[in-house]
Amino acid sequence: MAEGLKHERVAAVLGREIRAELVRRGARLPGEVELARRFGVSRNTVRAALAQLTEDGLISTRSGKGSFVVFDGRPLDGRLGWTHAPVDRDLAVELRTIRIAHEQTSHRSDRTEKLVVIERLQVAGNKPIAWERSWVPALDSLRELPKRGLVNDSIALTLTRAGLHPDHCQQRLRGRALDATEAKLLKRRTGTWFLHTERTSWTADDRFAEYAECLLDPSYFELSLDYGTA
Repeated sequence: MAEGLKHERVAAVLGREIRAELVRRGARLPGEVELARRFGVSRNTVRAALAQLTEDGLISTRSGKGSFVVFDGRPLDGRLGWTHAPVDRDLAVELRTIRIAHEQTSHRSDRTEKLVVIERLQVAGNKPIAWERSWVPALDSLRELPKRGLVNDSIALTLTRAGLHPDHCQQRLRGRALDATEAKLLKRRTGTWFLHTERTSWTADDRFAEYAECLLDPSYFELSLDYGTA
């Protein structure tokens, strides 16, 4: 079986168990070695499956501690893969990639280097409700993103396949008014108030992995924070 199909199979099985609450919120998943033995796959395949579950909002991985279930029993749309889920979980939302291109900048990753920018929209019905831009280093297979596109429409899985495993990040949230360009893309009036998030992620050895910024319609999104250990 192809490597891609293997990780999808593992993620599908674990995802069904989590959604059925056979593994409850806060529980720690078995380690990579145990999961690899259970499914008869490599640890790389397990890592890719865990990255997919993270992207789907079902688990959270903590460096040195393992992966913990964060699914709270409400239905999720795993295609979205965004940090902030729509308040109305029954809302049909489409994720559209609108641009992937090479870019060079000096402030996204703390130094000047070649990057790939990925722009995506979330659309509910015919109404855009969020706009995300991500910058990732144009290293190895990531250089080909403008031609090949994302793996399964997932930035997290694409980074994992490229050997970049985000380990820690800094994230900021504030509200601000849309400028004219943003308002046109999001089909709103200039000056409409949106949530604005910025997140910079690094690997365990402090290599830059991703800078992402999102504009989120506050009518559809909420920020949820959990404190303490699982």
